Amino acid sequence: MSTESAPNVQIQLPDGSLATHPAETTPMDVARGISDGLARSVMAAEIDGKIVDAGRPLGELAAGDAPLSLKLLTTRDSEALDVLRHSAAHVMARAVMRLYKGVSLAFGPTTEGGFYYDFDLPETISEEDFPKIEAEIKKIIKAKEPFERFSLTRDEARKLLDDLDQDLKVEHIDTGLSDQSSVSFYRQGEFVDLCRGPHIPDAGKIKAIKMMSVAGSHWKGDTSGRQLQRLYGTAFFDKKELAAYLEQIEEAKRRDHRVLGKQHGLFSINAEVGQGLCLWLPKGARVRVALEDFLRKELLSRGYDPVYSPHIGRVEMYETSGHFPYYRDSQFAPLYGSEVGGLLDAWSEKLGEGSLSSDDEDKLMAAAEVFGVELKRYKPSASVEARREVLHDWQTVNERYLLKPMNCPHHCYMFKAQPRSYRQLPLRLFEFGTVYRHEQTGELNGMLRVRGLTQDDAHIFCTADQVEQEFRATIELTKFVLKSVGLDDYRVQLSLRDPDSDKYVGTEDQWDNAEGALRGVLEQSGLDFNEEAGEAAFYGPKADFMVRDCIGRSWQLGTVQLDYNLPERFKLEYNGSDNATHRPVMIHRAPFGSLERFTGMLIEHFAGAFPMWLSPEQVRVLPLSDKSIEYAVKVAEQLTDAGLKVTVDSSGGKVQAKIRTAQLDLVNYMAVVGPKEAEAGHVALRDRIEGDLGSMPVAEAVARLTKEIEQRTVRQAVKQGEAVSYQ
Repeated sequence: MSTESAPNVQIQLPDGSLATHPAETTPMDVARGISDGLARSVMAAEIDGKIVDAGRPLGELAAGDAPLSLKLLTTRDSEALDVLRHSAAHVMARAVMRLYKGVSLAFGPTTEGGFYYDFDLPETISEEDFPKIEAEIKKIIKAKEPFERFSLTRDEARKLLDDLDQDLKVEHIDTGLSDQSSVSFYRQGEFVDLCRGPHIPDAGKIKAIKMMSVAGSHWKGDTSGRQLQRLYGTAFFDKKELAAYLEQIEEAKRRDHRVLGKQHGLFSINAEVGQGLCLWLPKGARVRVALEDFLRKELLSRGYDPVYSPHIGRVEMYETSGHFPYYRDSQFAPLYGSEVGGLLDAWSEKLGEGSLSSDDEDKLMAAAEVFGVELKRYKPSASVEARREVLHDWQTVNERYLLKPMNCPHHCYMFKAQPRSYRQLPLRLFEFGTVYRHEQTGELNGMLRVRGLTQDDAHIFCTADQVEQEFRATIELTKFVLKSVGLDDYRVQLSLRDPDSDKYVGTEDQWDNAEGALRGVLEQSGLDFNEEAGEAAFYGPKADFMVRDCIGRSWQLGTVQLDYNLPERFKLEYNGSDNATHRPVMIHRAPFGSLERFTGMLIEHFAGAFPMWLSPEQVRVLPLSDKSIEYAVKVAEQLTDAGLKVTVDSSGGKVQAKIRTAQLDLVNYMAVVGPKEAEAGHVALRDRIEGDLGSMPVAEAVARLTKEIEQRTVRQAVKQGEAVSYQ
């Protein structure tokens, strides 16, 4: 609706009040009408749920006679911080273009902690160049020039970008925006950029900005495309917030699980074994076993049944489930019994890509004959679909296997292994199942992003009437698990489908039912949750637990997913009370997510100093001298018999040095023993955090330590690097 056709626009403010304004009125004008102080703090506006510039005329946004819902976004709003950072990316790009010649702009989005911009330019930028770029950024900010929005038709936009020698943007107009009749730009001084916006009123609103790092990237993320340089930065509304963020970054470096994992012998990743394939060393394995034992015991008590499934499965199973070829780019290549299987697979892929010439096809036909493969129905003159069908039929007859990317298809066949009655439902199957994903090398990150991951996976098969009860129980289980490791600061993200996307399977009614059921349970639970369209799994909506660690970082850990689709795809059935067959509903859930990621997160959360019940070394017995080693070994045996994880430091040297070593190794307790303790049957117990606890009988020490384990006490003593301050 244009401003000419809407002489007046009605708005509704958050307090419910209504007001009528001329169509050319902007959100900033509304703010000034309330107070000058408010206007100074306004960064953008939210109109009918859409974030827009504070300088956009309201008439441009009106649709019909309904009032526009207006919320003014100030420095207190997280949405305003995103707008600020988007504008900061433009300021950084402008500074780079002032300092370097031949710069071609790519994109500059915001990230969770800041922003980046991708450039193609002849010179290589390094961190040594940051001071001069930041100096130019400060000049731009000081000028306080406004961000001005304007629109052009596609043809006009293409000509402008061509005149500006912005070939990447021209390509984006031609390919990425081919369905748009007009596009928007933002101008700030001499700097013009193709951009949807929104932006802050002027660059002077940026009070704190810092460039963080530089990395390589590729145009639109395609590794076969043009190589670019990516500059990362961050920005805040004031310098204190920036200082706090930078301190968090430094604290995160001190807690890096890759460093602590190597230092404390928890895990190893070796290129000779394979990138992204985690080797759990003895100490790390003890942590994993403790987590598995804890959850296994809890699941058995809640009516789950343990199962095991193989590490590979026929490709046809994953075609039925939809995982193949939907996730093909992140899966390892199929395994074939002969070389020809791989040949036909590559042949089929090239056909689908349209990159197979007639000469190539003739060579492949000849190669297939060499292997003795009969493709009598294959006709080069037939359609691509028909030719690929012939190749697929051959592959189906000749077995193809896939390294398991998901556990759920296996569990579907476990449900299907025998007739089921409604009296057996809900059926809850759980497995610590290892799956394999071919993540890109550049995305791998210690235990946090791996290629082989073990999910604490479970699938619940239930009736439609049982869905809400079972979903509620899985939510409560996830809350219990997080509380047990001291993670009580979290929110839930309800991930829904994008109604405009075609990547999802299942009917609209199934999706509406699934999303409604999850939303209802979350509303009744009182949990803090938000909805995110487009984040659902391809087969169903999910609830993801977004957990904040002790230094404020957010992690996506436990997940619960509702699925009406896989039971349909696998034709799962149970006999109902009406003696008719029905489809079960399937719930996927994993409180940890994966043991690798969960453990890596815990290493960083606790800075390697695990609580007693998770610790890989709970007690270290320290003899005062060689004369006390025999008694130290006896004490260790008593502690071990009580279920404690114990070692003896029989090295030479003074006990003070042994205590210091144990402190550095983050051992929870030290039991010092000498002739006096041996005579009395005592130990002198030391707490790594609280220090000397005094001499006591071994039985008393055992009772004290086992009680702490049973209660799963999580003492929040590890703050701001305290656990690593001994180093």
